[in-house]
Amino acid sequence: MTTETKKIIGRLESVSLPELGIDSMQVKVDTGAKTSSLHVDNIEKIKVKGKPHVKFDLHPDIHNVNKIVSCTAAVNDIRNIKSSNGNAETRYVIKTPLTLGGDTWKVEITLTDRSDMSYLMLFGCEAIGTRFLVDPSEVFCISE
Repeated sequence: MTTETKKIIGRLESVSLPELGIDSMQVKVDTGAKTSSLHVDNIEKIKVKGKPHVKFDLHPDIHNVNKIVSCTAAVNDIRNIKSSNGNAETRYVIKTPLTLGGDTWKVEITLTDRSDMSYLMLFGCEAIGTRFLVDPSEVFCISE
């Protein structure tokens, strides 16, 4: 992809996570984060048809914490992640479709407690990939 064909996104965008039942969630675009991360509550490891999955609750709207979506997803991996504050944490990793600007593709997302952060999801470098250029002076450039 050349720079002429890449879409420009801002430091904030709105994405959908259709398999998790999320139509619109504001995310912070973070080129310093390798993997995307999502704030979840009540995470529980379960088996579905003999395969490892996780059940968890999430709040798609940071301004309405009473709205809760309960989700189940296959465990794609378990990784040790070093957060921006330097603490290491073992996290479940799921792989799920994400939609932004009319494009949908599968992304890896780590599940963690981001309750003390301003945004419930970080959109990291692996998810940004070669699809987008980031303009940190803009917000909601291609969100639908």
